[in-house]
Amino acid sequence: MKRILIVDDLHPAFKEQAIAMGYQVDDEPQITRQQTLDKIKDYTGIAVRTKFRIDAEIFAAAPNLKFVARAGAGLDNIDDKIAFERNIELINAPEGNCDAVGEHATGLLLSLMNNFRRADIEIRNGVWDREGNRGYELKGKKVGIIGYGFMGQSFAKKLAGFEVDVMAYDKYKTGFSDAFAREVSMEEIVKHSDVLSLHIPLTAETRQMVDDEYFFHFKKPIFFINTARGEIVKTTAVLNAIKNGKILGAGLDVLQTEKFPALGEQSWYNELKNNDQVILTPHVGGWTFDSYRKISEVLAEKLKGLNF
Repeated sequence: MKRILIVDDLHPAFKEQAIAMGYQVDDEPQITRQQTLDKIKDYTGIAVRTKFRIDAEIFAAAPNLKFVARAGAGLDNIDDKIAFERNIELINAPEGNCDAVGEHATGLLLSLMNNFRRADIEIRNGVWDREGNRGYELKGKKVGIIGYGFMGQSFAKKLAGFEVDVMAYDKYKTGFSDAFAREVSMEEIVKHSDVLSLHIPLTAETRQMVDDEYFFHFKKPIFFINTARGEIVKTTAVLNAIKNGKILGAGLDVLQTEKFPALGEQSWYNELKNNDQVILTPHVGGWTFDSYRKISEVLAEKLKGLNF
């Protein structure tokens, strides 16, 4: 009997469709890492969201494992090198939450450009400041997108009605210009962008890629959006760029350190939380009530394509 262990909170659609394919599915969203280690030897597949890393220890305890289903877009919490060496299939579902990410990035951008956070706080504290909260219009701006996969494409599509010039750079793709964005060089991104949005995976190459030097090269002040992975960006570099006028506002759904208490212990946390040119959300860009279902449906569809 082919068996799947679900160790995280997934929409029931994945379990239901897997059972229909002939799998025995144990849905245990409360299971601990140690409990998983104790029983994973009996399973053909494991489905995970963000609970823990599928690393060498997990793989070593799972001699019968044939696939890992990641309920989300990124695969950075899976040791893909070991999976490749053992011919273990990795399936993920960027198609399931790309609309959520595109909408979230757009919302962050509009909020920053129109001072929604600061204006709301001021009014609640008895301050009515129209001039201090005068905003910017998106129309006519040049938006730079780094990474033109599912997430970058979704953001570009969401911007289609704003009459902006969307430029996209992707180190690993060429010839991808479409109705929503035009392919450009990184030099054009840094020279012309009014807005910069990241849509790239976390890899050894991209980890802490965005640092002080990265922002230094931009020719115009920018609005900066990160809905990708926090570890790609040095938070101190964002704060420094705000101080020196390189960044007009930053919308950060992800941070290089996430969750409390660890986040509160970072040396830069107090400066970040007190900066009214920053909007923070708790890594929920791709996590909506709608994407919760769609991710599981995409995973189930990809499970059908595996031959075990």
